[in-house]
Amino acid sequence: MKIAVLSGKGGTGKTTVSTNLALTLNIPYIDCDVEEPNGFIFLNPVLENEEEVFLQVPEIHKETCTLCGACVKACQFHALAKAGKEIVLFEKLCHDCGACKLVCEADAVTFRKRAIGKIQRGRTEKIQCERGILNIGEPMAVPIIKKLLASLPEETQFIDCPPGTSCNVVNSLRFADAAILVTEPSEFGLHDMKMAIELVKKYSIPYGVIINKDDQTENMVKKYCKESQTPLLGAVPYSREAAIIYSKGGMLCQESSYKKIFEEIAEKMKEVFRWN
Repeated sequence: MKIAVLSGKGGTGKTTVSTNLALTLNIPYIDCDVEEPNGFIFLNPVLENEEEVFLQVPEIHKETCTLCGACVKACQFHALAKAGKEIVLFEKLCHDCGACKLVCEADAVTFRKRAIGKIQRGRTEKIQCERGILNIGEPMAVPIIKKLLASLPEETQFIDCPPGTSCNVVNSLRFADAAILVTEPSEFGLHDMKMAIELVKKYSIPYGVIINKDDQTENMVKKYCKESQTPLLGAVPYSREAAIIYSKGGMLCQESSYKKIFEEIAEKMKEVFRWN
């Protein structure tokens, strides 16, 4: 089972929850938040290997190019433009679709590799960990996310999704069998959680909610879950102690006061997702 951990907005504690649950359940952790992959800071795995991720971008050969402009018209992403006596490439807009070569009757298009990021794999004492890292200045995270998730083994994994509900999240969620939505008890948290729920529903996969920084009152998120019959998997209380542990890069589940909380959440997950 692939369990996606997502949130409608950043800063809710998605990575805190996913890393602590991964350790509690001894389940491999995959960090798909490739623009800001923070999970390794807390899990601190020993790196075992690393590989670069490439896109294929076109090269237009002037000696054979007839400047017909067919490649420019075919590019839906405006990565090519006809400027005077040459075809100009804006390589960071290229999506590696290959349409430019298909329409070039002069056979003036070839491809070269362009590195956009990397994938790292490592291991803690208990679990396997993987993450994607997007190179600074690169605009497209999806190719790294797809490569990271395309060859996952059948065993259960935690997929730490990017924040929000963008195409990066959609491409992470496509591989999931269940979803955990992490939110906080605030107007913004509730609003964006509802957006994330609508996204999860499109994939018809079971889901549940975890409240982070819980104020331990009958707050708006708990009321929403009760009224909408949304499974509430548990709540991580807001405390100064948690903030101190987090700021030092520590794991909450290794502290006695929080260990039981994550163990109870893990049991609730198995009940809601019918997962053994």
